[in-house]
Parts: sequence; C-alpha cells; structure tokens
Amino acid sequence: MNKELTAQIHSAALPAAAATLLRKAVIILAGSAFVAGCAHIALPLYFTPVPLTLQNFAVLALGLMLPPRLAFDTLLAYLVEGAVGLPVFAPTPVFAGGLAHLLGPTGGYLLVYPLAVALISVLWRSSSRGFVAAALSAAVGDLVILLSGALWLSVFSHAAPGPVFALGFYPFLPGDALKIVAAAALAVGLQRLRRRNRSPHLSLHQS
Repeated sequence: MNKELTAQIHSAALPAAAATLLRKAVIILAGSAFVAGCAHIALPLYFTPVPLTLQNFAVLALGLMLPPRLAFDTLLAYLVEGAVGLPVFAPTPVFAGGLAHLLGPTGGYLLVYPLAVALISVLWRSSSRGFVAAALSAAVGDLVILLSGALWLSVFSHAAPGPVFALGFYPFLPGDALKIVAAAALAVGLQRLRRRNRSPHLSLHQS
C-alpha cells in the first residue's frame, strides 16, 4: 500500500515539476526578449561609443520583479542569445552583435548584467519592499553596471579612468536616475496589484 501511494505521489510530482520548468523557461525567454526590445530603443551619442538605451531599465525592472536565481538565469540567457548572433544587443556602427559585441567597448556593461540583476533582487527581497527600498536596490545594481562598463572601456581603449568616466559613466547618471525611479515605481505597483489579487475578500470589505 505504501509503495502504491509513493508511486502515485511520484507520478503526480512529475507533471508539476515539468510545469514549473516550463514556467521558468517562459519567464526567461520573455525576460530576455524584454531586455532585447529595450536595447533596440537606442540613441547613439557622438562623443562616446556607448549608446543611450533603455536596456538598463529592463535589467533594473527584472531585478525587482524576479527572484535572484531566475533573474540571473534570464540575463545569462540574454548574453548567450547575443553571443550566438541573435540581434538582442543595442545596434552600434562598429559591432552589430555576436561575441565581438560582448568583447567590444560596451562589453563591461553587458557582462555584469547577470550579477547586477541578482544583486538587485537580493537587496530588494531583504528589504522592507517599499518604493525607497526598491529605488535604492536598483541604484546599487545600476552603479555596478556603470562602474563595470566604465572600467572595461578604460581597459579596452587603454585610456586613463578619468577621461573614460567622462565618456562612459557621468553622462548616463541623469538618465539612469529616471530609469531607477521608473523601475521602482513599476515593481511597487505590481507588488500592490498582486496583493489585491491575493486578498479579494479584504478589498471587498474595504470598499
């Protein structure tokens, strides 16, 4: 009897595990597509090889919306998609995509995405989950991205860090501040929406 019960439990667990894997795969593909779409909303800047894009916004938003491991896997999948030649990176005049793009002047921003998105997720989930906490978590991750990108650009161009920061760090601070606020507002808004959907009776009584 115990063997039959164990077999029934195992047989029921298999479809559940498959459904979980499928759900994770869909989230990863959707998340990487979201980053790719934001990457193609790009504005080239004449004074730097680094374009102005919505790519960082997508990374910040995913860090606030996904658990750490899933966020890491999503951005890792995004980099793999780009490395094999899929058009997921921001278009540039020199590097159209592929592995050469990852090793080009903007590689430092891209390669740190999985670590930055996981860091944002960990910070956000260990906080009070309010707007300020979301903005601070996103700001830390964004700072990691910008610093990594500027340092990589310095090594790539064999230039001193000072001038390179003027090309790959300081010009992006105002725009990234807006991205941080937008990502935090989106995450907190979705969190409130989930809470309302989880407690319909409470919402009814309050209204």
